[in-house]
Amino acid sequence: MKLGVLTFALESCGDPAILAKKAEEVGFYSFWVPEHPVVPVDYSTRYPDFPEGKMPEPYSHIADLFVALARASAVTSTIKLGTGVCLIPERNPLLLAKEVATLDYYCGGRFLFGIGAGWLREETEIMGGDFPHRWTQTQESILAMKELWTQEESEYHGRYYDFPAVRSFPKPAQKPHPPILLGGTSRRVFQRIVEWGDGWMPVEASLDEIKRGRLLLLELAAQAGRDPNSLEVLAFSGPQNYRDRDTLRALEEAGVDHAVLFLALEKRVALAELEELAGNLL
Repeated sequence: MKLGVLTFALESCGDPAILAKKAEEVGFYSFWVPEHPVVPVDYSTRYPDFPEGKMPEPYSHIADLFVALARASAVTSTIKLGTGVCLIPERNPLLLAKEVATLDYYCGGRFLFGIGAGWLREETEIMGGDFPHRWTQTQESILAMKELWTQEESEYHGRYYDFPAVRSFPKPAQKPHPPILLGGTSRRVFQRIVEWGDGWMPVEASLDEIKRGRLLLLELAAQAGRDPNSLEVLAFSGPQNYRDRDTLRALEEAGVDHAVLFLALEKRVALAELEELAGNLL
């Protein structure tokens, strides 16, 4: 099973170029960064994984994920570079398609496009997203970007995005485009993956949830005529999870192809942690 690491790309975490280079040197397969463009000072949306439904302060300090990954790409040559996750309704697909394609082109086809629709209503709305219909908006954005990535001249006409024939270059190095990986555990998530995605990214899911999800994904793929083996299962851990071989072995037996571990939020600790995790797990 492939192993990757995620850094929050905060000031305290240090330069993502340094962390990515170290991760590549010690043998990790992938390097990931998350996204929150802004965090509202006041919001009422609750997220169950945080005490009292509020995000910790570091979430408002996350750097831009494409700038962070561009720095990482410049000092590495083999490690995959992923967004964990990019919040699609908060970005214009014409610009986002250009960023994705440019990064993939310059890094030699190493980009992994982990996507989400966001959970924080106030943030989504500030950034121009339609929160109640954010997955419909996300689907439109992805379909529009696929046109931009694969056609010499592309156009798209939808509810949220509508543009005439345009040219957009460079094209991604990966053909037809970088893999698109979705999170979530509802049946609709798996339908979306089969319809227009390339893999599933459960976050802090239990082994039972992963087993059930893997079976459902295989079933829906077979019904749709897609090769089930073409759809990757990539599990994201919590900060303290996936730290031993037994857990990783159980994940692999549950159908996980690729697991990602969270690194510490402080540069010195994160660098030492990379060495320790590589020695224990790789």
